[in-house]
Amino acid sequence: MSRRQRKAHARCAPRRDNGGGLMTAMTEAWGKFAICVALIAVAGPVLARYGDIIAQRTRLSRSWIGLLLLATATSLPELFTGVSAVTAANAPNIAVGDALGSCVFNLAILVVLDALNRDGSVFTRMGQGHILTAGFGVILIGFAAASLLLGASQFAPKFFHIGVFTPILIVLYLVAMRAAFDYEARLAIAGAVSGIEPEIGLGRAIVGYLMAAAVVAGAGVWLPFVGLDISHAMGWRATFVGTLFVAAATSAPELIVTLAAVRLGALDMGIANLLGSNLFNMLVLAIDDIAYQPGSLFAAASPAHAVTAIAAVIMSGIVIVALLYRPSTRFFGVVGWTSLSLSTVYFLASYVIYLHGH
Repeated sequence: MSRRQRKAHARCAPRRDNGGGLMTAMTEAWGKFAICVALIAVAGPVLARYGDIIAQRTRLSRSWIGLLLLATATSLPELFTGVSAVTAANAPNIAVGDALGSCVFNLAILVVLDALNRDGSVFTRMGQGHILTAGFGVILIGFAAASLLLGASQFAPKFFHIGVFTPILIVLYLVAMRAAFDYEARLAIAGAVSGIEPEIGLGRAIVGYLMAAAVVAGAGVWLPFVGLDISHAMGWRATFVGTLFVAAATSAPELIVTLAAVRLGALDMGIANLLGSNLFNMLVLAIDDIAYQPGSLFAAASPAHAVTAIAAVIMSGIVIVALLYRPSTRFFGVVGWTSLSLSTVYFLASYVIYLHGH
């Protein structure tokens, strides 16, 4: 082999090694992502099953159980992902993108429910009490959008090291939970839920609920690191990865639990889980801001996340209109104008985030 050939061979060898290393990193990252999704998805039906049993044993309504108990459990990935992202992984964009991306993903799940409901529009079967939850969602997500836009400007008021809107988010979440409980009580919705394995006691149901929640939480802790691995391997910005991929994974429990609740005949419990998770996601943002010690999380995150927040506000508004108007028209016998509107907003927001983060 000549000297020129040896030099050419030496120049090419590192490229093959680097290419092989990149492919290995991509395979490992996506493999870990698939494991996280699988773990979270497996715990979903268990949460729905035991949540419905807890509703029966405690004589609480399915809507209240879905709003508080299931929404909290299915939002644990967002909580643990956010906290670990801002503390251990130092990835504020993963945390913010996950929380806000999960909100739009949760609302997009309504499109799936509408398509699966062959008897008519799913929005005609939903209780109007969900308007209250969706309305509070508009308020809380709107405050989050304002925090992101102010954080990107020179005028970014802070309360110690956290954003000025963070305490407001916490208070509003507590007010929303109290208002929803009072609404349920005034309408006397709370009552017995029948037909869900009455032989299972409350203690066993709580244990099963906690075990499923532990699986969800464990996978949630792992997700921000997997998201960063995917971001580095694919050459994507953390804004895009957090909003789409990590948010979709951490919203897997909401999807699985809602579908399981519908199969149990508890549609309102599933819907309350989705809308309640959006409220809890805003509480998660407040907790993430407190855990982020370098400063305000909203100032450190990309202002592009405001696009996701605005999309979530618009989609929540569409749901409120649909719950009041009760549209029954369906295109091609599959979905109605509400689902088409929700899908359009979701894909437009995703495309904007993709363009910003690619």
